Amino acid sequence: MIDVAIIGGGPAGVAAALALKRRGVGRVVILEREAVLGGVPRHCGHSPFGMREFGRVLTGPAYTRRLRAAAEEAGVEILLRHSVVRLRPGGVLDVATPDGVKQLRALRVLLATGAREMPRSARLLGGDRPLGVLNTGALQAHVVLHGSVPFRRPVVVGTELVSLSALATCRGHGIKPVAMLEQGTRQVARWPLALFPRLLRIPLYYAAEIAEICGGARVESVKLRDGREIICDGVLLTGEFVPESSLARMGHLAVDAGSGGPVTDQYGRCSDGAYFAAGNVLRGIETAGWSFREGAAIADYIADDLVGGLPYAEGGVEVVCGEGLKYAVPQSLARVTRLRGVLQLRVAEAIRGQLRVRAGDVVLYKRRLAALPERRILVDLESLRIPQEVSQIIVEIVA
Repeated sequence: MIDVAIIGGGPAGVAAALALKRRGVGRVVILEREAVLGGVPRHCGHSPFGMREFGRVLTGPAYTRRLRAAAEEAGVEILLRHSVVRLRPGGVLDVATPDGVKQLRALRVLLATGAREMPRSARLLGGDRPLGVLNTGALQAHVVLHGSVPFRRPVVVGTELVSLSALATCRGHGIKPVAMLEQGTRQVARWPLALFPRLLRIPLYYAAEIAEICGGARVESVKLRDGREIICDGVLLTGEFVPESSLARMGHLAVDAGSGGPVTDQYGRCSDGAYFAAGNVLRGIETAGWSFREGAAIADYIADDLVGGLPYAEGGVEVVCGEGLKYAVPQSLARVTRLRGVLQLRVAEAIRGQLRVRAGDVVLYKRRLAALPERRILVDLESLRIPQEVSQIIVEIVA
């Protein structure tokens, strides 16, 4: 019997494994579908990674080597090329292994499957289907893992933090983007990072969307919805991350329509109490460092749960997103005298107003807020004093 099975060997999964071993949990197993541990950062040939975790500024590959070494030193059991294909109630997993499909049983299971960028098909981009249309992960795999350059003068779509990461990758491998497109009226990445395209002398167009990708064997140009045409040899689609929550969707776990990830309480516990979740499977937008810290925090709750130290999950408080909000994580709060952790919120569009948490007409929390899409908004759960009779709270942004 496995004490804790962790699905996914990225920062959240490895951090959880390390924390569980520190807590004295016996058999901790990481199930990783790839041939190496590390998750997305192993593709990222740029810095900074690892400042809080290891006290060093590291590139992505160096960071993942540190993760692997730490897991091995801690005595974590690592099963590579093991792909979980089904979650069953009570911590039973169907796993595709190099030796065929097997069934594993664990007292607790942590979902740490991360996120993926939205592909071209989901972005509804019209036009031809030439070579040279990639997302950031594919670009980084090309140049970092395989040493190949897929294009020289691409158009970059998006201005999120990962978009700037993509620019750093391009700059380090002789790729010179001809334009950067943002469908909104301002960049998503925070200042001063938002200055990076200007420093690289890359034209940045706002309120700009691709209507059509043109080309024969390879990309030759893109046509924008306003009629402009940009000559290029590739299209780099960045950002718009979605949780890699297919296991939860295909199985029995509840999934939140807003975040796209599994429904959890403040302990990361899913709708089946044998399952927990941490990292970008919850909301698909955070950094490796945030995911690492969250994985470690949720692991502490799992260790508590193994010895009966977590409050009962039934009869909790439902968290409902009201006006102005895209989603909230967690979506449920177990009833305890003192709440721990944070409520993480996101907005779909730029908004100003008063952030409120209320139970019916009773306001439990409020503050003025100016928020932008994909920016982290946090509410300290300890600041909420939820009456015992309340079964639902509403989080909203009002003028």
